[in-house]
Amino acid sequence: MTVRHAHAVENRRGLPVSRINAARIDIKRACCAIAFSIVTGTALAGQSSAPATPVDWVNTFIGTGGEGAEYGGTMPLVTTPFGMTNWTAQTRQNRISVSSYEYHDSYIHGFIGTHQPAIWMGDFGYVTLMPEISDGINYAPEARRLAFSHQDEISTPYYYAVTMHDAAAHPVRAEITATDHAGYLRFTYPRGVTAKVLIEATRPGIEGFVRIDASRNEIIGYNPDRMDAHLGPLKLPNFKGYFVVRFKQPFTEAKVYEGTLTWPDKQEVKGDNVGAFASFDTSRNTEVDVQVGTSFISIEQARANLDAEMPSWNFDALRDALKATWNRKLGIAIIEGASDDQRRIFYTGLYHALLYPRLMSEQGRYYSAFDDKVHNGTSYTAYSIWDIFRAENSLLTIFAPERIDGMVQALLQDYQEGGWMPKWPNPSYTNIMIGTHADSLVAEAINKGFKGFDYQLAYQAVYKDAMTPPDGDTTRRWFDREPHTPYEARAGLTYAEKLGYIPADKISEAASSTQEESYDDYAVAQVAKAVGKMDDYRFFMHRSSNYRNLFNPTRGFMQARNSDGSWASPDDGWTEGDQWVYLFAALHDVPGVVKLLGGPQAASAKLDAHFNGGHNRHDNEPSHHYGYLYDYAGEPWKTQARVREIAKDAYSNTISGILGNEDCGQMSAWYVFTAMGFYPLNPASGEYVIGSPLFTHVSLNLPNGKRFEISAPDNSAQNIYIQSATLNGKPLDSPVISYAQIEAGGTLNFVMGPKPSRWAADWHPQALL
Repeated sequence: MTVRHAHAVENRRGLPVSRINAARIDIKRACCAIAFSIVTGTALAGQSSAPATPVDWVNTFIGTGGEGAEYGGTMPLVTTPFGMTNWTAQTRQNRISVSSYEYHDSYIHGFIGTHQPAIWMGDFGYVTLMPEISDGINYAPEARRLAFSHQDEISTPYYYAVTMHDAAAHPVRAEITATDHAGYLRFTYPRGVTAKVLIEATRPGIEGFVRIDASRNEIIGYNPDRMDAHLGPLKLPNFKGYFVVRFKQPFTEAKVYEGTLTWPDKQEVKGDNVGAFASFDTSRNTEVDVQVGTSFISIEQARANLDAEMPSWNFDALRDALKATWNRKLGIAIIEGASDDQRRIFYTGLYHALLYPRLMSEQGRYYSAFDDKVHNGTSYTAYSIWDIFRAENSLLTIFAPERIDGMVQALLQDYQEGGWMPKWPNPSYTNIMIGTHADSLVAEAINKGFKGFDYQLAYQAVYKDAMTPPDGDTTRRWFDREPHTPYEARAGLTYAEKLGYIPADKISEAASSTQEESYDDYAVAQVAKAVGKMDDYRFFMHRSSNYRNLFNPTRGFMQARNSDGSWASPDDGWTEGDQWVYLFAALHDVPGVVKLLGGPQAASAKLDAHFNGGHNRHDNEPSHHYGYLYDYAGEPWKTQARVREIAKDAYSNTISGILGNEDCGQMSAWYVFTAMGFYPLNPASGEYVIGSPLFTHVSLNLPNGKRFEISAPDNSAQNIYIQSATLNGKPLDSPVISYAQIEAGGTLNFVMGPKPSRWAADWHPQALL
């Protein structure tokens, strides 16, 4: 999700809309050139040898630099894969459209345990700690901040360290490592100073709780803030982010504060803008070790998480264990024939993709933000579904298949507890973006053979998405980010059932929704087929052709329609796109779109106009499949050239190395797939269309014990065109492979050359409908 449209409207995040063209990309790259050497060195500062393991190639600063919300919005997070709480230095107060860390900042005013999944979403239940060395007590971020330089920073997925300085140049060292639900922070102070640790439970305007427990050497509390609480239908009176802050060294003094007042005689406080300070004697030991357990269930559960995950005070062992965990996951892919920059982009992309969705469960229980209760089971949140259904989720089926059943089951639990599978849980309904693309995640899991969830329950959930209009469907326009609205589901479904499309004069973003929900109907059909409901399967497959009702043959584009059947303005009805971006939005029926346009030759000419006219917006998800569409138009060599061009132009090993917002791994997933040589254009199908691999060799050491290899020994910057291909020694004449073929193991071999060939040019898939 990122700003896209040229017209003076607002996108789904309520941000002002602008148009990004090729010139802007060139300017962006020029600006990044200065930062290039800084970034490549900073991520590995203090390491004298060349990167030796996959995690050593991760550059956590890619995507951390920019202005407003028009950049990657990433943070240098220390966390486990899919960890519930992420830890990062805080250079600014995060909020909707502002991340905690921005590379250009010069001060750090905290180290935050954050749950913010993307720059355009809010945080919830967070907690902040900050070392201080002044004689006074500094509450406000501006007062407590310390200066730092990137030269004094080390950042990896498993370890972060920075040396900061106050105005008198006193150094304070901070280090972080983490587990699923806890963070370990180690602060080193100058000898003999007044050393303190601030625990900020809540900010101004947020009522929270903090208590000093000297007998346990702990400070405990909770933060009930949900920055996205105004979105969606639910109020959650029981929601809280609980924490237990445990110190290894005994504190000499501890105080609680409320607002700008300290309460020396109190051990606890409940109120607005609350927190605590702990003071330490550094005359002998200058280190202060702090472990922070987090929970959404209770303080007791936060303590139990801490006891289970950090049973001893061994920072180095935890750091080394987390490094090993990341190497196991990232090491599923071993690449050869990549430049150093490509390696960093690739493994950083995998790191970003393996952060989301994140755990919401704790030792077999979870708090549900859909009924405000605690349940037994496993749960996940932070599904940026409008983004990740395209490629990120598909990447997880390869790199983290052990998580897929639990992730789908979590969506079904949300359905049981709240009445619907969510669009974008953070951690509850937010009504952000369009469609019901959780249907796609369910269908993809089923078509790929995952069986660890209830298929019948899954069909109930997707059937409700497809057949039940939201409350007040015909009385609302369903604009994005309307506060406290009912769950949006498929806005305008009441009209669509009668007209075969969503009318633009009744419903916002009608043209995009009609097309995307046609794909969702295809996904629902797959689930119907899996549970043996063949009449429903045929019904939904037929209804998935509704996108065709928007094709205007006179203009050769999709176009919104009004409730009386007339054409709306060509500029109306789009979500973060326009008529060019949404021409090929029917991911499930690209052959059908090709037929509407007049056949392969006409479709290829339209794609040429799309790219040559600057209409491809790779910094937003609806354009992500466009480079691969030439495979369906009889000119796969153009796909091979286009995807190489996009990979080169849209990604770099710099602080602005992601073109547009990262979007919970989707931007990175595109690169990882493209680098391997294929992409899930229709993700629910379980098939991948072939592009042009970036490397000479990729070995996928799959979690099922098999190995799948992609070999292109003659690959180079010049040899971008596939001359021929074999799968396990047999000729591959179509530009398609399946998930089942990958999971079975084997070798996909490409013969590459400098000129286009007619490999797979005669592949003409039939329309599905």
